[in-house]
Amino acid sequence: MQSDTKNQDYNRLLFIITLLAGTFTMSISQSSLSTAYPLLMKFFSIPASSVQWLTTGFMLIMCVMMPISPWLLSNMKFKSIYLMVLIFFDVGTLIIYLAPSFPIMLLGRALEAIGVGILFPSFQIVLLRITPEGQRGSVMGAAGLVMGSALAVGPIISGIVLKFMTWRGLFLVFMVIITIIIILALFFIKSVMPLKTTKLDLISVICLVGFIGILYVINLVGQKGVNWPLAWIILIISILAVTWFVVRQFHLETPLLNLNVLKTFNFDLAVLLTGASYIALIVVTIIFPLYYQNVLGVSPFISGMALVPGAIFLSILNPITGKLADKIGFKTVMLIGMVMIVIGWGILSLQHQQSSLLAMILLAALIEGGNAFVMMPAVTLGANSLPDDLISHGTAVITTTRQILGSTGVMVATLILANSTASHFHLGMTHALATLSGFHAVFITFFAIEVVGLLIALMLKNTHKKVAN
Repeated sequence: MQSDTKNQDYNRLLFIITLLAGTFTMSISQSSLSTAYPLLMKFFSIPASSVQWLTTGFMLIMCVMMPISPWLLSNMKFKSIYLMVLIFFDVGTLIIYLAPSFPIMLLGRALEAIGVGILFPSFQIVLLRITPEGQRGSVMGAAGLVMGSALAVGPIISGIVLKFMTWRGLFLVFMVIITIIIILALFFIKSVMPLKTTKLDLISVICLVGFIGILYVINLVGQKGVNWPLAWIILIISILAVTWFVVRQFHLETPLLNLNVLKTFNFDLAVLLTGASYIALIVVTIIFPLYYQNVLGVSPFISGMALVPGAIFLSILNPITGKLADKIGFKTVMLIGMVMIVIGWGILSLQHQQSSLLAMILLAALIEGGNAFVMMPAVTLGANSLPDDLISHGTAVITTTRQILGSTGVMVATLILANSTASHFHLGMTHALATLSGFHAVFITFFAIEVVGLLIALMLKNTHKKVAN
């Protein structure tokens, strides 16, 4: 039994289990929809460019909500925050389940994203706060197991559910589980964070919308019929808004997001590394099922199940890597992970011919396994590089940057795949060869990105704060 900030006893294990259960379920929603895209396109009579906003829009809204989490944790009881995000997600899921049209479905998806965007930094901040530094690697390994595994198994669960139910059944499953977690949270979640009432800087919140504008314009690249003068105006305004947000944080007495954490070089490296590993993971979970279906010609169910070995490997390694980092140091662990990721993408970039399903499954497992050695250990190392009063802001910076880089990575992968495929097809290639060439261009691009990630890992320094007796 532990005590919260009001000296009330609470069961720490049940607290963590309830917290991670909600996080796991909401994490699955990020990647689970890709398998259902064809069904949704047919049901709502919409093109692929429209249906992908269920994922892209979700990520964009998450990016805006993440930096607000430190302010919420300082000004609201954590139990209230957790129940709020669960209810947002549950109501959003209900709207999607009942949606008669695609715009209504997007509205429900936006409510889900608000909840997930607040929760992702918050649950990591809380875990770091209630865990002694020497045990953080192990606890954050469990957190990595939840986040990484959920992202990887999303398409798997979606494939299984869609084999027996309609697309609405997928959201019914989410809704039932989250409702159960709300009931559990009423009993097991406590307000463990100290409160310090501050004023919410609305100008900073408004400026955060600039991230949506930037990613929106990036998403327009390669599309037909784009009003580029308007797009350039949106991009310029968005860049100015983000720039003003950054400058403003350094001049506010109580910033929405304390960017002084970026003055710690080791923390900066940790931010970039968790982003690099997240890009590798999310691109695998979204691009590989497309390869399985479009190149290898397998069904959506098989493409989802093909991700199972990688998800299992990731799940097994996450708790191990956390404990390993506590013992041999975070730099060594993250170097191992980045080498695994680079080897995986490197082999893919050398494959000019169609790969077998087994080979792709093994490479996906290698890349996902590498993620277990990097993503959450990088979060923990970043937190250990900061004083305790800045951990909440540091974690919010890491999760926001990771989400922005992940969103950008998915957009870039999708753009390269579409444009390269179209370019090779216009050069006279068959559709099959053009598609294969498009995927090869994606593999080369992300191999180069992960090589940069490996170089960043080489610059890391193991950091241990001195703890007073």
